[in-house]
Amino acid sequence: MSVSTNESRAPLTEKLAEFISGFKASALPANVLETTRTMVKDGTACMLAAANPAFSTGRRIAAFVEDQGGKPESSIVGHGFKTGAAMAALANGTMGYACDYEPHHPEAILHPIAVMVPTALAVAERVGANGRDLLAAVALGCEIEYRVSMAIGPVQMYDLGFHPSAVAGCFGATAAAAFLLGLNTEATVRALGLAGCQASGMMAWESDPTENARPFQMGMAARNGVTAAILAGGGFGGPAAIFDHGHTVFRAFSRGARPELLVSDLGGQWEGMMELAIKPYSSVSFLHPALDALLGLVRENNIKADDVEEIILRFPRSGVHCIDGNALKSHCAQYILPIAVAHGGIEVADLFIDRRLTDTAVAELAKRTTVIADDELNKLFPDYYASIVQISTKAGATLERRSDIARGYPETALSEDELDAKFRGLAGSVASSWRVDSLSDCLNGLENAPDVSELASLLTGRPDA
Repeated sequence: MSVSTNESRAPLTEKLAEFISGFKASALPANVLETTRTMVKDGTACMLAAANPAFSTGRRIAAFVEDQGGKPESSIVGHGFKTGAAMAALANGTMGYACDYEPHHPEAILHPIAVMVPTALAVAERVGANGRDLLAAVALGCEIEYRVSMAIGPVQMYDLGFHPSAVAGCFGATAAAAFLLGLNTEATVRALGLAGCQASGMMAWESDPTENARPFQMGMAARNGVTAAILAGGGFGGPAAIFDHGHTVFRAFSRGARPELLVSDLGGQWEGMMELAIKPYSSVSFLHPALDALLGLVRENNIKADDVEEIILRFPRSGVHCIDGNALKSHCAQYILPIAVAHGGIEVADLFIDRRLTDTAVAELAKRTTVIADDELNKLFPDYYASIVQISTKAGATLERRSDIARGYPETALSEDELDAKFRGLAGSVASSWRVDSLSDCLNGLENAPDVSELASLLTGRPDA
């Protein structure tokens, strides 16, 4: 059944639902498909690396979903068992963001791949979808998540204490799941309404130093989206105008929404996928331009940690709360920047092992790292995470560099060799070389796979490296 937008009481909701329900994998432009494959491969490696038993997040969320039980239809990455699709999406979505290393959308302040790959994998296994449909579901979900975030306003959500990736991610996951489940327009309207009923996610995770609550937000979005689509597909009722009137998403999560962005040029530019950036560092993306600048200065001037008297980071005022003295190591400038100087970069394990407790150089430099809110740089936020880094040395020198766009953005893309090295480093941290090679080949040819059973099998196995 199709819902017409002519004289509709819910034109935005229904137009979005019509697009989702009428979407075909064959309609995805070739360049978007290629980019999606790249992003899925990168995000999959991040998800698999999070299954490392040394990291508490993956271990604990997998134990939870295993304890809850469920029909063994969808794989839990790196843990050797299957469960129901919604709970699999919860576990894998949580692992998808655990390493803080997956592709992100700078402008919309999103981590959509961490939501969409787990969602698409769980539902594709449930329904027996092919590889091309999985990729198409990821692209569709990323586009819808992007549009919802931009229409609500990512800075608006931040200012109100909401997490854009979780709130908007629920709608993206719903779109991806609805596509794979083959929901018609009427059911998709209800699914979007049910997504709105579940959409949630607070920035309160910033006070959880275990790094468990942060990625749980992505798992939550994936689970809620799958739940919304499955319920709607089964005839469950839901709000009919979640984006249009009454208690809308815009009223709930924004004080300056731009609803027209939700459906403007729908199916045109695919900015939700084509503007994604691939992370060169395992940390919050806000710090990536600063890391590029800092490491450039350190390497060019052969600076050692013991040479540094002080590090000052100037950052857009609207984002300072997320990086200045944050309890989470992944989001704390006073931790990440000293680690980069002392160790020449960032490792995933740095997020789970506090180097300040064992490395005197890191501990001392952390005390001498300062973040300053900059109103001039704020004019570019969130389109750019513009950063100015200043290093003062004990010898009396002052070095300064500004960076607006980090490596890994579409304008400054990582090379194929860099992408491959990242994939193999992440996947190889838990998987044997044979398994890493097989997984790489599988992901490279995913659009030709008749189903996702090989991918699921390679991902489900427990760590064997």
